[in-house]
Amino acid sequence: METQGWEGQFRVSLPLIMLSACDFGPGGRTEELARLVKTSGVGVAGRSLLRYAKENRALVVASLCAIVFVMLLEDVLSEESMKLDAAAWWLFGEHLRQPWLTPIMESFSALATPVTLLVVLCVAAAFVPVKRPGWFNVANLGLVVLLNQVMKFAIQRPRPDVLRLADVSGFSFPSGHSMAAMAVFGLLAWCVWRYEKNPRRRIVLMCLFALVIVMVGVSRIYLGAHYASDVLGGFCVSMIWLVLYTKVIAPALGLIE
Repeated sequence: METQGWEGQFRVSLPLIMLSACDFGPGGRTEELARLVKTSGVGVAGRSLLRYAKENRALVVASLCAIVFVMLLEDVLSEESMKLDAAAWWLFGEHLRQPWLTPIMESFSALATPVTLLVVLCVAAAFVPVKRPGWFNVANLGLVVLLNQVMKFAIQRPRPDVLRLADVSGFSFPSGHSMAAMAVFGLLAWCVWRYEKNPRRRIVLMCLFALVIVMVGVSRIYLGAHYASDVLGGFCVSMIWLVLYTKVIAPALGLIE
């Protein structure tokens, strides 16, 4: 019961923690919200939170991702089988596997390998209009890979016990390919959204990056390398990371203004 109480409090407080990530210091709106909770009750604080959410959509998305990740982690640690994993394997592993489709899925999976991502980062460095584009991209990928390895070692979820079409090793949760794809191509999508002035080109590039991210995740399920919850968990962690990286870490390191 104590564990459930702690998890409940964590889920309630996590969105506020994420929303406060980019509003440090006295006089910030997060501090104002906390003051409203004490003085005016939940109703007024709720309305203030809604106004804050409209102005900080990225932080709201990160908060939702954090909640989803905590829910997934709870099921992973309890070692319970998830309907999400069973449904995804039924679709991608048992019904969609075809000889002609497997090479395509392997190609999408290869887009999130270290060599491919380094090539992508080198090319992107020539076009990303930030102070230090090389360090900006490499630091993002390096820190995400480190975070993934730490989390895998801490959680130690075994790989799916299914017929695999890819050689894999190590633990399963969260998916390293999914985290890397979301971190790298998600950061490129953020750069396009922030710096690209042509609306059509912006939409096309962002859709392209989104497609790559999704297909990398799908390919890991299709190949039997990961559960669907591994992929979704990896996406959630990297989404949270991207918000912290673009709002706090990169500016603090002087990589972007």
